[in-house]
Amino acid sequence: MNTRNLTLLTDLYELTMMQGYFEKQQTETVIFDMFYRSNPSKGGYAICAGLEQVIDYVKNLHFDEADVEYLRSLGIFKEPFLAYLRDFKFSGSIYAIPEGTVVFPQEPLVKVIAPILEAQLVETAILNIINHQSLIATKASRIVYAAGSGVMEFGLRRAQGPDAGIFGARAAMIAGCVGTSNVLAGQAFDVPVMGTHAHSWIMTFEDEYTAFKHYASLYPDNCTLLVDTYDTLKSGVPNAIRVFQEFKASDTPLKRFGIRLDSGDLAYLSKEARKMLDSAGLQEAYITASNDLDEYLIHDLKMQQAKIDSWGVGTNLITSEDCPAFGGVYKLAAVSDGGGNFIPKIKISENSAKITNPGDKTVHRIYEKESGKIKADLISFADETFNSEDDLLLFDPIDTWKKTLMKGGTYEVRELLTPIFKDGACIYHSPSVKEIAAYCQQEKDTLWDETKRLFYPHPVFVDLSQKLYDVKQELLNKLG
Repeated sequence: MNTRNLTLLTDLYELTMMQGYFEKQQTETVIFDMFYRSNPSKGGYAICAGLEQVIDYVKNLHFDEADVEYLRSLGIFKEPFLAYLRDFKFSGSIYAIPEGTVVFPQEPLVKVIAPILEAQLVETAILNIINHQSLIATKASRIVYAAGSGVMEFGLRRAQGPDAGIFGARAAMIAGCVGTSNVLAGQAFDVPVMGTHAHSWIMTFEDEYTAFKHYASLYPDNCTLLVDTYDTLKSGVPNAIRVFQEFKASDTPLKRFGIRLDSGDLAYLSKEARKMLDSAGLQEAYITASNDLDEYLIHDLKMQQAKIDSWGVGTNLITSEDCPAFGGVYKLAAVSDGGGNFIPKIKISENSAKITNPGDKTVHRIYEKESGKIKADLISFADETFNSEDDLLLFDPIDTWKKTLMKGGTYEVRELLTPIFKDGACIYHSPSVKEIAAYCQQEKDTLWDETKRLFYPHPVFVDLSQKLYDVKQELLNKLG
């Protein structure tokens, strides 16, 4: 994708606050955390995505003359501040959890360490990019889990605009889809593009058989025939079988072929179509299904033993129809004291889930050594280290009586936050979408089955280190 200047992709109040900091000559370095509070769709985990687009945004962050002139026209920005914007460049540091990683509520996905004006400006765009792609990646992961395999992303025409369609397809591929109908996404991210034909193809021919035969002659390497234009079992499947058999007996047999069901009772129709194909000696023919699918319908179809080999999922994937927002937030965590140290800051709320975790933090993932599965995530101060040969006591930061003792040698520790920018320079190389997708599959393999299930999943606990917990309680007692 061509790099765009998204500098003004921000909320007005970011700029008005920046001008306020500028006039007060506030230049102190601060830390902001981007995190989310609950898993989408009442799931047991989320998949983080969008980091590559955040990197592109930050690299290209600048105010050109047209931007400055537009801001001047608003009548609320003063000339010294506008002059400052002309020379604006991000000089801070950013840490992030790599794309494709399974993540959980409250832990920082992105950490920004920068002068206050810079850290404030990037808030909206980071939230916009990470929230969207993480939402779609999480939804796609749930759908792929329900299907088992063979999910194709078909959502472009129902996405909320071109960017949502393009980057939604990217996120879906990261989460495990095998291909997308979106040709521009295929070109931009080097991922497989897939598709069949519409009912209109059938309707423009004198009859269904002729339409099928022409299509098969055009695409003998991979021929999928849409069989529900007129009557699935009385017309569509019989005509598809006729074409498949004719090509099978010819000098140019089809290399790969099957049918697509796009309406009706997919469980019943797929089972009947499977019987008809097998009776005709076409056991190798596959059956693809589409039609407003999501993870719940796919789960039920598989429970009913539907004979479906692959799934085209559109609207409910690309829009995350049942959960349209990821809910990520961006909160101040610390302010520099000017001497190289950070003073922890906390936001208090009557809702305990909205009380922030203060300070310069990182995230450690604790794995059970024997199984390789995630036991818990541990948020700690960035300078804390943990030796897997030592005993580690984990405790719930709200219900502190809930404790788990990890004996030394029985667990492994991995720090998740990775340096992305250092003093304004990008020091991270983004993997390809295919590489991220392979990594994401490895990540999902570290989840327990109980966490992956669609209904009432077992939560992965996100705990605080004792040191972080004590500082948080001290701040709550001081401010409460």
